[in-house]
Amino acid sequence: MIRVLIADDQQMVRQGFTVLLNAQPDIEVVGQAVDGLDAVAQVAGLAPDVVLMDIRMPELGGIEATARITTATPHIKVLVLTTFDLDEYVYEALRAGASGFLLKDASADQLAEAVRVVAAGDALLAPGITRRLIAEFSRLDDRPRTPLKQRVGDLTERETEVLALIAQGLSNAEIAVRLVVAEQTVKTHVGRILVKLGLRDRTQAAVFAYESGLVRPSGY
Repeated sequence: MIRVLIADDQQMVRQGFTVLLNAQPDIEVVGQAVDGLDAVAQVAGLAPDVVLMDIRMPELGGIEATARITTATPHIKVLVLTTFDLDEYVYEALRAGASGFLLKDASADQLAEAVRVVAAGDALLAPGITRRLIAEFSRLDDRPRTPLKQRVGDLTERETEVLALIAQGLSNAEIAVRLVVAEQTVKTHVGRILVKLGLRDRTQAAVFAYESGLVRPSGY
């Protein structure tokens, strides 16, 4: 069973997601947190596999709560919940260690599948919304890129190519088709990229690709 903790300051949202997820044969909601502080405290006691984390909450917001959870317990995945498809706070949450994000109006099937994807150790990097969000806010980010570019230099030519495709939102299967290689080969490249760059998952890899300047937002 995939153990899930739901963190949202709206009771109706918590209860609604709880009903939807508990209806799945492989998912169990083990707790509900009313804010970020509550989420951090409950994670320590409940040890969930996945935390559904709202961004805007009292006491402690979702970004800081995400950072605390992923720093203290890297094996616990955080899936950020948001009302808007272009929310600057979501980008910050991804950089804080979240494994992806999901819109609150997602269907029951989308919600359950998102939990499964994140729990499996992959990242929820939807080709549309997430890529657009990362691209937009990395474009607005004026921090120095030189150190990040130097880290890209540690990758082989093929690994750099795979990283760029990850940032474009392609799955391993899609990358395999694009590069005309086996999907297992792509998985091997992805694993090596994450190790060399010291990254958690595909979402962080995509953020890194934009922040380093390896991939530029479309149209800029």
